[in-house]
Amino acid sequence: MLSGDHIRQSFSAALPIMLGYVAIGIPCGILCASIGLDALQVFLLSALFYSGAGQFMIPNMWLAGSPLASIIASVSLVNTRQMLYSAAFAPACKGVRKRLAFLFSATVTDESYGVNTARFEAGDWSVGRATLVNLFSQSSWALSNVAGVLVGNAIGVPLAIAAFAMTSIFICLLVTQRPTPANLVAAAVAVLGVFACKAVGLGGPAILVGALAGVAAALAFTWAKERG
Repeated sequence: MLSGDHIRQSFSAALPIMLGYVAIGIPCGILCASIGLDALQVFLLSALFYSGAGQFMIPNMWLAGSPLASIIASVSLVNTRQMLYSAAFAPACKGVRKRLAFLFSATVTDESYGVNTARFEAGDWSVGRATLVNLFSQSSWALSNVAGVLVGNAIGVPLAIAAFAMTSIFICLLVTQRPTPANLVAAAVAVLGVFACKAVGLGGPAILVGALAGVAAALAFTWAKERG
């Protein structure tokens, strides 16, 4: 049973994520509004789908004229990482009620995964409190997306500014990585892959192809280095 102190602990842990989601959720809502989604549709998308990268990809690829099959395949592939996050928490969910374990695993994201992993490693953390971290974060994301729809409809924020929000996230993730040879290879090949796709007119799947090429190149580099 969660006490008031447990709720406060979860909120405190989730607060940095929630504030970050406001900054990127509003641009995401603006982009969603640009393809005709209303506030209710965006709220339901955020609540049921809940994938920042995926929700940015959908309107961006739609505006780029990508076919529906390409959008579905790209978003699905990007979100396969969520299964790994959930699987990583399997030991912590032993003995936990199935409904709670399901809710916890269904609401894990990149940011809440990092926060909850650190809390579990530090000890004195529970799946109940971790689930609250996920739900607080999701609530912030959903409400920020709705705010983005309302703001976008009211003042007409340029789409170029909103679209760059997701790019800025990837830049932040890149500069915070350790500059290991494998990471440098991955970044370089990913950039080249994106440019190559765009050069031949494949703008829709460019990010997906670049990311896969970067990961494959880094794995091949690491394998070759270990064999050598």
